[in-house]
Amino acid sequence: MLTPKDETPATSFFPVDIINKTCKTCSEKFSVLNYSFCSKSIQELPVSHVTNLQGLAVVAMELALQNATNTLSMIKELLLNNKTLGPFSLACLSDCSLLYSDGVVKLVDAVGAFLTGQYANAGVWVSAVMEGTATCEKGFQEMEEVSPLTKENYSIFQLCDVALCIMNLLASES
Repeated sequence: MLTPKDETPATSFFPVDIINKTCKTCSEKFSVLNYSFCSKSIQELPVSHVTNLQGLAVVAMELALQNATNTLSMIKELLLNNKTLGPFSLACLSDCSLLYSDGVVKLVDAVGAFLTGQYANAGVWVSAVMEGTATCEKGFQEMEEVSPLTKENYSIFQLCDVALCIMNLLASES
């Protein structure tokens, strides 16, 4: 007979398996989704090791929200205190600030919608955040400026892509 202590090792591997399986499935479905980024990012939060597919979607959205909030603070700091950026970069940062302010609100709304089973609405808001990060990055490219937000834009885009993929997986199950 197995005691709860005996069951711990077997069940402790399940969440990592679901993370790896989900990231593999999503990276195969969406060519822009990076498997390594997905797996590493999701596993960083301890709650991801004791959750299900719905929980992984929330983890991805919460990570995107945290990153978007941090990026917004970074943008505000650059706008206020950076003396080396030119006027075009500052204009792009100002645009990105608006996009990220809107993105933070959309991610909060997306989490709320997702938690109440409104996957379609959550997906629309997450997609809008992805579009905002891409627009932010393109603004710098169009001005032929080096974006100081490339890493942040990429990370948030990827996290949103993970959440969106999981929402699609959940929708196909129902």
